[in-house]
Amino acid sequence: MTTHGKRYNEAIKQVDRNTLYDPNQALELVKNTSKAKFDETIEIALRLGVDPRHADQQVRGAIVLPHGTGKTRSVLVFAKGEKVTEAENAGADFVGAEDMVAKIQGGWFGFDVAVATPDMMGVVGKLGKLLGPKGLMPNPKVGTVTFDVERAVKEIKAGKVEYRVEKTGIIHAPIGKASFDMDKLIENFQTLVEAIIKAKPSGAKGQYIKTATVSSTMGPGVRINPLRLV
Repeated sequence: MTTHGKRYNEAIKQVDRNTLYDPNQALELVKNTSKAKFDETIEIALRLGVDPRHADQQVRGAIVLPHGTGKTRSVLVFAKGEKVTEAENAGADFVGAEDMVAKIQGGWFGFDVAVATPDMMGVVGKLGKLLGPKGLMPNPKVGTVTFDVERAVKEIKAGKVEYRVEKTGIIHAPIGKASFDMDKLIENFQTLVEAIIKAKPSGAKGQYIKTATVSSTMGPGVRINPLRLV
């Protein structure tokens, strides 16, 4: 049986597990029950009415949250020539080509997001089995395979969030920190949900968002009425 600490047990007393809250109420509850000694991440989990096993029911994309995520992510750019300077000037933490491929093959994964110019994908493709399972493989669908390196790096640094439906039909994504003002959390939440709704695949039938929950790193989940999201 899982046991929880005193802070969690106190927090869960404030949440009615049988209630489907309005989004704003849920976010306020999550913020108020975030009592850890560090700035907890607030995350949304949406269970979608899709079957990810079918190609026409995939849900994947990326969106820049208006107020960022509260976390600065380290960016690796695979590039050559003038694109190296462009990446460095944009704020990339690591830039390289075959040297970075070799470093990763040697077991290094000291970055959060990888970006590649299209002409580098032949080289980067060798890392598919290493980067793919970790969700680090550059992908044109989320804007991480592009010649516009400057824009890609700056968007990631500004709080770009990637979302992708898992095999279970659930999307998990961060929307900010517990220290954020309520208006910032609400705007980030709305921006992400709207993007996921717009990404509804043609093959999805029936109710698209079946359940929605928000939670902090160490706090209880708060259920949202999915009908208030559409």
